[in-house]
Amino acid sequence: MKPATKAAREALTRAAAAAHGVHLRDMFAADRQRFARLSISWNDWLLDYSKQRVTADTMGLLQDLWAAADVPGWIALMRQGAAINHSEGRAALHIALRHPAGKGPILHGGRDVMPGVQGELEKMRRFAAAIHGRHWRGATGEPISDIVNIGIGGSDLGPRMATRALAAFRHPELRVHYVANLDGADLSTVLAGLQPRTTLFIIASKTFTTQETMQNAASARHWLVQALGEAAVARHFVAVSTNLAEVARFGIDPENAFAFWDWVGGRYSLWSAIGLPLVLAVGFDNFSRLLAGAHAMDEHFFSAPAAENLPALLALLEIWNSNFLGAGNRALLPYSQSLSLLPRYLQQLEMESNGKQIDRQGLPLDCSTAPVLWGEAGTNGQHAFYQLIHQGGRLVPCEFIVCRQPDFPLPGHHEKLLANCFAQSEALMRGRTLAETTAELATSGMAPDQVALLAPYRTFPGNQPSTTLLLPRLDPFNLGALLALYEHKVFVESVIWDINPFDQWGVEYGKQLASRLLPIIEGKAAAAALDSSTAGLIDACKS
Repeated sequence: MKPATKAAREALTRAAAAAHGVHLRDMFAADRQRFARLSISWNDWLLDYSKQRVTADTMGLLQDLWAAADVPGWIALMRQGAAINHSEGRAALHIALRHPAGKGPILHGGRDVMPGVQGELEKMRRFAAAIHGRHWRGATGEPISDIVNIGIGGSDLGPRMATRALAAFRHPELRVHYVANLDGADLSTVLAGLQPRTTLFIIASKTFTTQETMQNAASARHWLVQALGEAAVARHFVAVSTNLAEVARFGIDPENAFAFWDWVGGRYSLWSAIGLPLVLAVGFDNFSRLLAGAHAMDEHFFSAPAAENLPALLALLEIWNSNFLGAGNRALLPYSQSLSLLPRYLQQLEMESNGKQIDRQGLPLDCSTAPVLWGEAGTNGQHAFYQLIHQGGRLVPCEFIVCRQPDFPLPGHHEKLLANCFAQSEALMRGRTLAETTAELATSGMAPDQVALLAPYRTFPGNQPSTTLLLPRLDPFNLGALLALYEHKVFVESVIWDINPFDQWGVEYGKQLASRLLPIIEGKAAAAALDSSTAGLIDACKS
């Protein structure tokens, strides 16, 4: 972290030492107003962090850390279009993608980017209207019934997750599928249920050279051409790319290519033309509401003080848990089946952004950064890994997300879902002592020797910190705000850790090595200068 934060970090280290051994149940017993003091509301949202191992004094020290790191100054740099992605010499202006038309310019290199953004949005709107209105037809004259998005990473996870999350708003006559993995099983299982004459492919690759995407695209093209002929490609493929020469070489009319910009990182690109499959899945009006929700969170993040700022609070709590209490992980637990892909999406957003150990000066960090993020939708996770959280002996900060109203209302379901969510956060906080367990078993009529045998197994230490985010409902506006919340959380953490969250050189290195190994595996080059393990694995595959 920056030298300027040294005093704030030392104060937090002392606070963490003083908090050692203090149990959350005792904190609640000592302060009947704890929930009121350690929860905030925004736009019908409620963020309850009273079950975190913090006090009002702790939060004050964390806010001192925010100020010492000059987070407000970095927010201003991002909004000004400065090249805060310094290792690649780029701005990070994903906020422009959801900036409303007519609300003023957003400058990059002295030019307003908003006319270009609005132009692409209008192009997406017109294309969606053509598909939904059955004006765009395939080579045989039939309307499109299935959309297959072929991308990977940010060109896949964002729209895939949002399409699942907004399933209650999906277009009734259109099915949207996603293919990302280079493993042929991914594409093959999707194509197995489709008809070439009614299928449209979206190839999402900024450079149109991404290995995984272009291999899947070539195989999809072969599948289509075998059935309908070469001339059909132009009616069944569109692109999201800036490399129009490669788009045309593939057989896609450049007029059917949708653009985005180098000031948009892949994992921040859902709001751009990368969101085209989502537009087709839920309609442009709902996509516009998604953008509006993200913009509302942007405005909150830009203006609210740290003590009332949702992204800031989540970031500061994670830094407290990771850097001062020693937690190396965080469990994300959405009690919403529609948000079942959110943990995967945030794994990329958080761990690819902040999984770094070199600061902005090129020097090794003196602290850990992004904790390992994992999780599953409740209540499924309760029957998988909650046992470890309750009794596994590890510090596992948990983040619960739940909605007051269901997106798929079935009688008797949502009340039970809420009860399970709130019960888990209570159990993780409170635990159950050996004396409480012994008394409970004795009251049940169990024999004393059985009580003595079983009580230790049914005792829970508790004191696991958690946050609960309560949303009014899962709709496009609230989903947009939720995703922007986590984008800004990641940014706050990166500023405090003094790292660049917008590059991903670890990803690039693996790709370079794969390109070197491919000719060897294909038998087109000799295995030279390989370690014995890699050479042995290749030989085993060839044999």
